[in-house]
Amino acid sequence: MKINKKLIKELVDNLEEFRLTELEYSEKDIKIKVSRQTKVSQNISPEIIVEKNNKKTEIVSGTEIKSPIIGTAYLAPEPGAKKFVENGKKIKKGDTVMIVEAMKTMNHVPSPKDGVVKSVNVEDGQPVEYGQTLVVID
Repeated sequence: MKINKKLIKELVDNLEEFRLTELEYSEKDIKIKVSRQTKVSQNISPEIIVEKNNKKTEIVSGTEIKSPIIGTAYLAPEPGAKKFVENGKKIKKGDTVMIVEAMKTMNHVPSPKDGVVKSVNVEDGQPVEYGQTLVVID
């Protein structure tokens, strides 16, 4: 079997362009699967209080775990199952905090560090954008 490098290059380019973690192509007896590892974006911000129209708004401090892709967020591995994380729960680096599904591919979002969940910022089944804050840990 001859490897079609042009097709593989095109699939890899599609991973980059559409910010996917995995892509599968099949035709007759040929099946090609390309994937890449994603890095979870994290921002550490100081605690700030902003005053606007005499109302105080507290900006949460901690590490933000952001969505690596556009998709649908799921808080549990399956409907009715126990949630991956909840406010106040201790988690370890690498623990799955959520699944973001895109194009029938379930992408596990890992915790970048040990900590305690301060807030879960999305609802189960909610559409999420690339870079949207999913969870804040401290």
